[in-house]
Amino acid sequence: MAASTELQIDRPHCRAICDEIGWRLRIMLDRETTPLPPRLQALLLRLAAQELAGSPSTAPSTDDTIRQDRAEDGTGPILAA
Repeated sequence: MAASTELQIDRPHCRAICDEIGWRLRIMLDRETTPLPPRLQALLLRLAAQELAGSPSTAPSTDDTIRQDRAEDGTGPILAA
């Protein structure tokens, strides 16, 4: 009968090993990265600019909803925006 070579380690040690492997891979892969193609870089910069500028909401505001409800049932005045 062959001897078992299976190694049992507990959860904290397994997590530490995985974290160390991930850390070393990130360091190695960072050194080997190539720059993005100019078109992709331009698109990423455009996306970042749009996120900083913000975008208008497509959802109706609560004021608009209240005005519509009052207009439909006629229970009160509709305030101007």
